[in-house]
Amino acid sequence: MDATTPLPSHLIDNLHSAVQQAGLTVLSTDSGKDFKGHPTTRFSLAKSPGAPPERTLLLELSEAFDFNKSELLPEMISHLREAAHRLRNPRPDAYVTLAGLPVSFSQFGWPFHRSTSGADTWIVHGTLHLEDGAGSPLHALVSASMTVTFAEIVPAPEQPYAETFIYNAVRKTLDRGQLELLKSGNRQPVPVTTRYYSRWQKKFFFTDTDDKSRMDFLALKVYWLSGVLGAGQPVWIADPRDAQYLNTTAEELARMAADLSRQGLLSLDGEYAASTPTLLSHADLYRAKLNAALAVTRPSFNEEMRAGHTNM
Repeated sequence: MDATTPLPSHLIDNLHSAVQQAGLTVLSTDSGKDFKGHPTTRFSLAKSPGAPPERTLLLELSEAFDFNKSELLPEMISHLREAAHRLRNPRPDAYVTLAGLPVSFSQFGWPFHRSTSGADTWIVHGTLHLEDGAGSPLHALVSASMTVTFAEIVPAPEQPYAETFIYNAVRKTLDRGQLELLKSGNRQPVPVTTRYYSRWQKKFFFTDTDDKSRMDFLALKVYWLSGVLGAGQPVWIADPRDAQYLNTTAEELARMAADLSRQGLLSLDGEYAASTPTLLSHADLYRAKLNAALAVTRPSFNEEMRAGHTNM
């Protein structure tokens, strides 16, 4: 699509309506291309017109995609409402893993595309960066693939319907030591299969956790995302994306946060939590956890991946 090609009015009109329902605003709209050169429409979204760049969200949809249907619209609005909460975080692109790694997600080339290697899979490429607060150059180029069988579960191969489980699959792969964060390197595969989904319960499963591991996760999250990356600004503690990753509910995460607040580790305001001096005093513990998590990825990494899985 060149600069003179008009953007699809039906997609723009529908998106503006959904964005308004979610409490967001559209900052800009422009044209793009997916992995195979097909036209897409890119929307820059924020909580307010004057939002700084780090508090904006890029939403990219296929030009021909029509989500204004009864089976697709509710999930689109839900995705945008969650994004509105996440955009209040100082770093909306940043997450933590159970193993102890603070990471950010960027440059995901939505929507999915069919594999060019002949495999019967759908692929999306993206980048993962280590966010240690010291400008680490470590990152991973990822190629997340879902099987055709798994794709039948997904309402549409578009960003709002897949971003959460793709991010969680990447986090799970990191937890297993099957991704390596490097200064440079080729794309590394992240397989997304039906082992992550129960057709009977109609829900995703990534990690079994208990109260202790969830509380540890929340303390870790607030330490890195509020204390280190956010200069003490609050972060959304009841994020459904984290709840899916931990196999729990947003309500349970809020309950865990209340316990941590009573211990003086968090300063809680509704569903948002900020770091406290007590939490920040555990810096050595969280740095050691980060280093241990990085060490796990190195010796267990499949050296064949270094040779290059670029045709994915």
